[in-house]
Amino acid sequence: MTPDEPGAPAHDLVPTGAAPVDELLGGGLAPDGLTEVYGEGGTGKTILCLSAAIRVALSDRWVFYVDTEGVSTDRLRSMSGGSADRVLRRLLLASPPGLEDQAEAVRTACALARDGRRKVGLIVLDSATLYYRLALGTPGEDEGRGALMGQLAGLLSTALAAHVPVLFTNQVWRNVSSGELEPIGGSFVNHLSKTILRFDRLSGGRRRAVLVKHRDRPERETTFRITARGLE
Repeated sequence: MTPDEPGAPAHDLVPTGAAPVDELLGGGLAPDGLTEVYGEGGTGKTILCLSAAIRVALSDRWVFYVDTEGVSTDRLRSMSGGSADRVLRRLLLASPPGLEDQAEAVRTACALARDGRRKVGLIVLDSATLYYRLALGTPGEDEGRGALMGQLAGLLSTALAAHVPVLFTNQVWRNVSSGELEPIGGSFVNHLSKTILRFDRLSGGRRRAVLVKHRDRPERETTFRITARGLE
């Protein structure tokens, strides 16, 4: 399947385990492309990543989770319930301390997904742009942009070759002209992403998920809350 061909059949989609999001996506993550989730901090992006990782691990497939923001293992355990040990046995966690280490972790994830010795069911990059954002406005900005582009291109190539879904989160910046929050990385990141979700904070502890881009489905939205069990 090439990027211009129709999306993956519904039976190939990988559920995230977060019912509101899976409904938006028509069943789950496409295994032949990148799914980007962007939004402010605290909107549920990491919770979605953990939910998807748990769901895939419990299906006896490996998850390679690249974490740049300090994922809470306590949260993972609470969301896993009595199955936390089963989940952790199928979770390969990398916590790179910088952009170069992040690039190496992504290369390792891609290599594992491609070599077939482990049945890899999901690659997560949370967040893809933390270290790139820190490089903005510094002499390392161009190098950081190139590193981010290379990582996402490698992940897309791996998704297509190995039929493994890739889920990554993105931070936001406020466009002073429009007043809108926009994902970091601009058109390049959005172009590579076959599916894009935006998470918004609403009043009363509610959150909103908006399907911004999808190959087969129109823009639509749903609301949810963050609970001890995930997104509900």
